[in-house]
Amino acid sequence: MIKDNLLLTFLLIFILCISIPVYGDSTNDDNDQTNSSGSNTQITGGYTATTTNNNDGQTNTTTSTTTNSTTSNGSSIPVNSANSPSFSSMSQDVCSMGVSGSISTLGLGASVGKHVRDLNCERIKLSKVLYDYGMKVAAVSILCQDPRVHAAMQSAGSPCPWDGKIGKDAQAMWDKYPELRPDYEKYLTRTKAITEVDERIIREENEEAEEVAKLLEEERLEQEKLAEETKLKEEKRKNKIIIDTKPLLIHND
Repeated sequence: MIKDNLLLTFLLIFILCISIPVYGDSTNDDNDQTNSSGSNTQITGGYTATTTNNNDGQTNTTTSTTTNSTTSNGSSIPVNSANSPSFSSMSQDVCSMGVSGSISTLGLGASVGKHVRDLNCERIKLSKVLYDYGMKVAAVSILCQDPRVHAAMQSAGSPCPWDGKIGKDAQAMWDKYPELRPDYEKYLTRTKAITEVDERIIREENEEAEEVAKLLEEERLEQEKLAEETKLKEEKRKNKIIIDTKPLLIHND
């Protein structure tokens, strides 16, 4: 189908490249013709009418001259074009439509046409027929061949069937063989985006945890420092008491 479309496009481009516009030209036509029986031609000329009345010895002569000139510009005359017949599917219950086109040039006219299948329409009709026959899983399976349906079923938490498996079993198989998904490319893009967001969140949480740990460590060190200073002060106080105390001498008579 792709080759046919490329060939058709190349043919139309080739015809357009070699085409030369054709115009009718009567600008330099100097022939004088008379419009008779409704012919559409260039008309030039006129007429003269003379009327003579004799009344009681008096003669009255009236002369009237009329000149008509009609010129048709040849550039405004349309040139016949090639007509392409329409394509009909001959039925309303057929998933195809006709496409046609035509082109005309100097000495050459061409018209083409073809039918285009609507695969999505076919998929919907096949699914409806299977559902009417009671094959509900098969009806859903054929709809799941569409990437949009497959992604929608995944988002809804109802994975598409896999070789007779449904539900969690089907989801496990899709996770095992993601390359077989009809929306594999979009699946990769979506998975990549989710992974990047998750990694960014984990990185931010780790940075926050490190910051909290750093603050706790600073607080611990500060407490240890205060405890050490308190201990030193206490030891100094005890030593001062011992130094200031004088021994008592007791004599037994």
